[in-house]
Amino acid sequence: MKKVLLLLADGFESYEASVFTDVFGWNLFEGTKNTQLVSVGLRETLQCTWGYGCLPQQQLSEIDLADFDALAIPGGFEAADFYQDAFSEPFLEVIRAFDQQQKPIAAICVGYLAIAKSGVLAGRYGTTYHFADSLRPQQMADFGVKVKKDARIVEDGNIITSSSPETALDIAFLLLEKLTSAENVAQVRKLMGF
Repeated sequence: MKKVLLLLADGFESYEASVFTDVFGWNLFEGTKNTQLVSVGLRETLQCTWGYGCLPQQQLSEIDLADFDALAIPGGFEAADFYQDAFSEPFLEVIRAFDQQQKPIAAICVGYLAIAKSGVLAGRYGTTYHFADSLRPQQMADFGVKVKKDARIVEDGNIITSSSPETALDIAFLLLEKLTSAENVAQVRKLMGF
């Protein structure tokens, strides 16, 4: 069984988390049946960007990172205090640990900022939210990232970054492909109606 850690910061965007839960849930029931996704937070109750609560399955303090094969990070909004958790040292240490083991790390929208802040993207390529005169490309560059600001999705080694919530399903399917196969992803996509 391949395990995916869905790392949730307070203020995360629920849609960006739900694509991982749905894609990996469909794979568990209808695909290769060899993946399990576990939602993990730094708090017992998390608030989503749009104001409702979420109970992660486990707390970061309760898990062993060595038990997981991949890391998924949804983005969130600064106004919902997303960066309080996403930029905290325990959150950043998870990212560093996965990168040291060259395990896949996938982030949607501003989830990439936590990856950049952790230092693992310094000197590597990534993309960022680039609409409406966004300050995100400069933030990424300040963390030492080589920004491909017009790209939807960028892979550099084991790290996948994306430009916006629009990419969310593509990111979830790409991570599933890395843990299973392209043929399996095609089957899961078909069964999900895509």
